[in-house]
Amino acid sequence: MGKAKYEPTDRERLVLDAVENPKYDRQILNGLDPFVNGTAPQDMIGFYTPSELDQLVQIRGTERDIESRMPVKITRHYFEMAKNSPALQTLVKASPDETLNLDGVEDPGNQMDYSPVEGLLHKYEMGLLYVISTCSAHCRFCYREELIARKPVEHRDGTVKKKSLARILEITDYIRSHNAAVAANGGRHPETGREKLREILLSGGDPMVLPNSKLAAWFTALAEAGVEAIRLGTKELAFHPDRFDQAFLDMMDRFHDTYPEVGFRLMTHFNHPDELLAKTPDGGYTEDGNGFYKWHPNTRRAIEAVVSRGWISVENQSPIIRGVNNDPEALKILQRTLKRVGVENHYFFGGRDIVAYRAFNVPIEEAWRIVNESQKGLSGVEAHARLALSHYRGKTEVAAVTDGPVPGFAGAENGVVIFKLLRSVADAPDRGKVCIVGRNPEALWFDDYEDRILFDEAGLFDDADPFDEASLFNYLEFESQETAELTPVLA
Repeated sequence: MGKAKYEPTDRERLVLDAVENPKYDRQILNGLDPFVNGTAPQDMIGFYTPSELDQLVQIRGTERDIESRMPVKITRHYFEMAKNSPALQTLVKASPDETLNLDGVEDPGNQMDYSPVEGLLHKYEMGLLYVISTCSAHCRFCYREELIARKPVEHRDGTVKKKSLARILEITDYIRSHNAAVAANGGRHPETGREKLREILLSGGDPMVLPNSKLAAWFTALAEAGVEAIRLGTKELAFHPDRFDQAFLDMMDRFHDTYPEVGFRLMTHFNHPDELLAKTPDGGYTEDGNGFYKWHPNTRRAIEAVVSRGWISVENQSPIIRGVNNDPEALKILQRTLKRVGVENHYFFGGRDIVAYRAFNVPIEEAWRIVNESQKGLSGVEAHARLALSHYRGKTEVAAVTDGPVPGFAGAENGVVIFKLLRSVADAPDRGKVCIVGRNPEALWFDDYEDRILFDEAGLFDDADPFDEASLFNYLEFESQETAELTPVLA
C-alpha cells in the first residue's frame, strides 16, 4: 500500500488552481565532460584552461574525484557574469585543491540529531525543510554537499543512507502534533520546552528550482497547518534571475491574497557584488550619471519585483569563502548596494566544518577582520550583518577579536576571541552566553581553540550535547507517536 497523499483544502485550491508553470531555459551545463570533450557552447569552452582540465581528469575515479565530492553545474547567466570575474569563477569552477584534504564531518552542527521527521530539521525555534536536492548551479563550497551529491550519511539510529526530502503530509502532521502538544501543555512542549513551531524555512538545494505548483503546494499546506511565517532560501537571483517572472509573482500575490496573515521572507544568497552588478571589459563596475553602480538589468528587475511587494521581507546572507569574498571592499559594496534597493544584510558566516572545508574556509579571526573592515564607513542600517558560526550548540557570533593582551587575564597575552550564542537549540537555554578563548590566527574551526579556552559559560567546548541523548530519544518518540495518531485524521 502506498503512502497517504496530502489533500488540499478548498482554500488552498484558490491558489493552486490558478498557478502557471512556465518552462525556464537556464541553459545549464552539467559536469566537466562538456568542457573536456568540447561539446560545451563554443564561447564557454575556455572557461577551464587545458591544464586545469588535465589536472581534474587525472584524479577522476580516485578518492580525490572532484565530481564525487560535489557535482559540477553552471547556468548560462552565471557563466556570463563569471567570465569577467575571478571571484565568481572560484565559486563555480572545480579545482583539484578541493580534495587535497578531506577532513571534516558529514553532519555539521549535529543537525541530524534534530530531525524528528525525514526532511525536517527542528533544531531551533523554527523548522528547516529539505524540499529539493539540487540547484541551478553548484557552489564548490556548498554547505549541503552531502545532499547535493546524494551521499550516504549516518543517521542517529545507526543506519547509513542518503538524506530524504520532506513530504507535505508528514511535515504538516508533525507541525500540528507538535503545536497541539505545546497548546495542551500551557505553551511549552512537555519534552523539550519548545514553544509553538511557527516559522518554516524551505531549503535544499534551492527551492526555486521547483515549479510554481510545487512551491504553492508547500506554501498553502504550511499556512493551513498554522505556520505564521515562511522563509525560502535561494541563490536563484544570482544563478537565473529570470526565474522571478510574472507567473511566479502572480502565484505569490495570489498566495498573499488568500493567506494575508502569513509572513513571507526571501533569504537570498549573494556572495559577491559581481553577482548583481554590471561590469566593464576591464573588470570595473559600470556607473550611471550619478556615480551609482549599475545592476545587471535582469537581476535588478527581479529584485525590484520582489522588494516592491512590501509583505515580502528580503534578506541576504553569505559565508566568507577564500578566493570568493574574503575582501573587505567587495563586502562593503555588497552590503551598501543591497541595502539601497531594500534588501537587508542578515548574516555573514564563517565556513562550516564540512568535508574538505580546509580548501574553502577563511580563518575565523581573519573573517572577523574582513567583516569588521567592510562595515567601516557603512551607516548603522547598512551594517546589520554579524559574523556567525554554526556550532552544534547553536548559531554563534564572533562578537569581538582583541588585538593586544588583556592585562591580568592569564592566557590572553596575544589577545582573545569572544564568541556569543545568538541562537540556542531546543528552548534556547543558553542564548546570550559567551565563550572567551586565546587567539589563534590559523584557527578554521572551534577545535583549533581547544587548548586556549579561558572562559566558557556557553559550553562551546563541552562535548556533551545540550539536548542530551535521553531527552532527545524521548522527544523523537513522543513526536512520532503523536504524529502517527494524528495522521489518519489529517490524511
